[in-house]
Amino acid sequence: MSNRRELYQSPGGDCWYLGREPSNGRAFIIHQPNGPSGGRLSHIDLGDFLRDGAGKPEQQALLRLIGTLVEVPPYADRP
Repeated sequence: MSNRRELYQSPGGDCWYLGREPSNGRAFIIHQPNGPSGGRLSHIDLGDFLRDGAGKPEQQALLRLIGTLVEVPPYADRP
């Protein structure tokens, strides 16, 4: 079983989660299609997820989450 955090839910009902395998810490994406599409979960490698059609809202959500891990933007003016 994995731990997961919701990244994005599309207007059509698909959901994407950031998952982490507790036994080894490996992170991956979980995609849950809406019910009419079958609703079957799939696991996607992070690299594959980001390579597949840059700019999708679910990818932007992951990048925003990653950005929250940094307190100060790298090019911000520092006192």
